[in-house]
Amino acid sequence: MKILILGGYGVFGGRLAELLADLPGLELLICGRDRQRAEAFCAGYRGAPAVTPVALDRRDIADALARLAPDLVVDASGPFQDYGADCYRVVEACIAAKTDYLDFADGADFVFGIDRFDAAARAAGITILSGVSSFPALTAAVLDEMAKTMDIRSVEGGIAPSPFAGIGLNVMRAVVGYAGAPVRLRRSGRDTHGVGLAETMRFTVAVPGRLPLRSIHFSLVDVPDLQLLPRALPGLTDIWMGAGPVPEILHRILNLLAKARHAFRLPSLEPFSGLFYAVLNRMKFGEHRGGMFVRARGLADGKPVERSWHLLAEADDGPYIPSMAIEAIVRKWLAGTRPVPGARSSVGALDLADYDALFANRDIHTGFRDHDSAAPLYRRLLGDAFDTLPGPVRALHASAVAREWRGEAEVRRGRGLLARLAAAIVGFPKAATATPVTVAFTPEGDGERWTRNFGGRRFSSLQSEGRGRNACLLVERFGPAAFAMALVVDGDRLRLVPRRWTLLGIPMPHFLMPDGPSFETGADGKFRFDVEIRAPVIGLIVGYRGTLEPVAID
Repeated sequence: MKILILGGYGVFGGRLAELLADLPGLELLICGRDRQRAEAFCAGYRGAPAVTPVALDRRDIADALARLAPDLVVDASGPFQDYGADCYRVVEACIAAKTDYLDFADGADFVFGIDRFDAAARAAGITILSGVSSFPALTAAVLDEMAKTMDIRSVEGGIAPSPFAGIGLNVMRAVVGYAGAPVRLRRSGRDTHGVGLAETMRFTVAVPGRLPLRSIHFSLVDVPDLQLLPRALPGLTDIWMGAGPVPEILHRILNLLAKARHAFRLPSLEPFSGLFYAVLNRMKFGEHRGGMFVRARGLADGKPVERSWHLLAEADDGPYIPSMAIEAIVRKWLAGTRPVPGARSSVGALDLADYDALFANRDIHTGFRDHDSAAPLYRRLLGDAFDTLPGPVRALHASAVAREWRGEAEVRRGRGLLARLAAAIVGFPKAATATPVTVAFTPEGDGERWTRNFGGRRFSSLQSEGRGRNACLLVERFGPAAFAMALVVDGDRLRLVPRRWTLLGIPMPHFLMPDGPSFETGADGKFRFDVEIRAPVIGLIVGYRGTLEPVAID
């Protein structure tokens, strides 16, 4: 199979070539206007397919198709918003040459208009698929899965790239170009307009049982989903899609510029795209992780429901996700499953299982969350990961009623003056090699109070589900201090990982946050706990480990 990739040495085209590197039956034509860059890419390519550099301007695509005779054209160039009046030149050339076509288009109007070529594509016996990327191929696959159990009424989604992923200049031109401009979407059942990058929301991407991303600031982006999904989901009344690039300070500057352009009817900000491109690709700090979410609200059995899908991509794996849709289609094609002829968007082109098969080979993890306010606290936070916990851990957290567990513990205490003072303020127990311990669990509001008794020494904390920036985190309050912790399933352990903290309600610096390895597990049929609390400068404040068993209720 010979594949011609326009923009083959660029961000998306280059990554697609890498994803196909294990397929010896392919021939990849790496095309672009700069022959030297195409040659450099091919010289450095490490893979089974044969690669050939080709100097090609998209305006000359018809001649190139006749000369090179590819089986498939992939347009990975863009920005598709800037193709002007002759925006479908490559599509029309492919129909004339009877050559199949896929593209990475993120321009909503471009993808929405591809249907006009459906009859011609069918007559030519070829497939034309537009927008074959995360938006809308992956979002549509997620919503298809959700629609099996609910009637979807509203959808929100977003993508949050790693700050180390980098962003292509063409992508930046497209995004900055529609900042402050009208963006077509559906709201309250009406087709209307939002304002690009001027509307914002905050969301925490949190795959059940894994360390979540920090709370991300998302802004409205003009992606094909906004126009395509209402057509695919007739009952949809609202849709919103966003992007959450970091650092947030630069993102918020772009928000302000978008609002100013909209309010004062200023010209396009596209001339500044080079500046944003340069700055954003140099400000690389924070966690090298990216994510994506889709949240749907609707009805199931006549009752309101909310469900969300989360994706986490570690390190360098995230930037490959936009190219995986075309990778999946090519692999299915080679296996004998060819897309039906015709011209259409990528909505419905892939199932979520197609993506899961590709994610399984990388450090990419996904999961659904069902938002059930009546469920016990830890089940709400862990979702389906709760069922993977050891039996004793599930048993302790499976109830939302008052209960009591008893056992024995070892307690260690810090010896410094500040450590003793901090322990005294909270009421932590004194050091002991073996002391009886009782923990009483009492419902309080939407949370649970834990009252611990170590040999007559009592102290308590209030655990609850985080809100806002603490969403998807367990918040535990000890007097004036509150700690937001991620519940992370690590083998047979449930680890509690501190992420944020406040003192007297005031957010405190992360580098001053008390920390320490803490986990729950099962041992010999008993619940086992191991908690260590340390603080910068102070060192060890307290550490306690032991086992618990439920107290029978008479």
